[in-house]
Amino acid sequence: MRSAILNLEASKIREVANAGMGRADVLPFWFGESDETTPEVIRAAAIASLQAGETFYAHNMGLPELREALADYSSRLHGGAVAAERIAVTSGGVNALMLAMQVLVDAGDEVVVVTPVWPNLTGQPQIMGAQLRCVALQPQEDGAWTLDLAKLLAAITPRTRLLVLNSPNNPTGWTLTRAEQQAILDHCRGTGTWILSDEVYERLYYRDDTESRAAPSFLDIAAQDDRLVVVQSFSKAFLMTGWRLGWMVMPPAMAAQMGKVIEFNTSCAPVFAQQGALAALEHVAEITPRIVAHMRACRDALVPALQALPGVRTSRAPGGMYAFVRIDGFADSLQLAKRLVLEAGLGLAPGAAFSAEGEGWLRWCFASKDAARLALGVRRLDDWLARGRT
Repeated sequence: MRSAILNLEASKIREVANAGMGRADVLPFWFGESDETTPEVIRAAAIASLQAGETFYAHNMGLPELREALADYSSRLHGGAVAAERIAVTSGGVNALMLAMQVLVDAGDEVVVVTPVWPNLTGQPQIMGAQLRCVALQPQEDGAWTLDLAKLLAAITPRTRLLVLNSPNNPTGWTLTRAEQQAILDHCRGTGTWILSDEVYERLYYRDDTESRAAPSFLDIAAQDDRLVVVQSFSKAFLMTGWRLGWMVMPPAMAAQMGKVIEFNTSCAPVFAQQGALAALEHVAEITPRIVAHMRACRDALVPALQALPGVRTSRAPGGMYAFVRIDGFADSLQLAKRLVLEAGLGLAPGAAFSAEGEGWLRWCFASKDAARLALGVRRLDDWLARGRT
């Protein structure tokens, strides 16, 4: 086997979850998904597709009508025309990310990644044999995370083939500003560096000063021929994690080649799932604002409750579906997460899963249909802390 695979770390999130799965006494907040079922109108469209016998292969790039709907959705959301020809429908957002890596990255290429970040975004370039260079976000005293923009730009040189960004960020909730995006785009134009922007949390964005429908996106400011790939997913803002459906927006020249790469990976996304996605986009005005409002309420209930606990540090993140939490006195997040499963019945993801910069932290997914579950989780953590930290 290839050394890149042998040296690849298994998911520490799964390691913790495996320790608690099947236990009825554990509250699971470890995975990045809501516990709310996909909206009925989406499920009904998929069922109708199956009943109509739509069980055959589809176009590599996705159903033409879905690509058109995604082009319209993206254009309206980002204030500019996004042509359907630039869009590929993929078997999940993670599939879109891997496809982009396969198209852009050769063995030995330098890839810069801003961390902490979802482990797939550092694992994928390693699978491709790339040279990984991480630029760390910085934690503040209040638990918020910030980007040292000058440090990031200094790390991106003409040797840098690809810059990987995730904003809003999993696990910290950090979100790029428009000014930061423009500076990064301008710099990468100068170095010839591609940008792979994971924006799957863009609709889970909580602004107090205005009714913003999405976090800042590179699609708001980039030209169609820029070396930019933006990846999206139906998982988060449409509650479709198990459907494994995403999409990507790319330059026309790259889109012309993408179909054959999809063919050698998955061939195509299932038709019934794409029909469900069409229904999701048709009803987006009913579905997504409700989901975002509910997740914001969950965040605003969980974070102050955690901040009230002794020795606990976290912040009210501007985006995403997570509280990133640090508990004084615990440096080994994997060991801590396993102890909380066994001793408190509380399932959280270890920060070490998100790169070395996340060590000592825990990720708590607050996307719960029942806010009482979040409150119970806080009580369990409080009780565990009260019993002692040894």
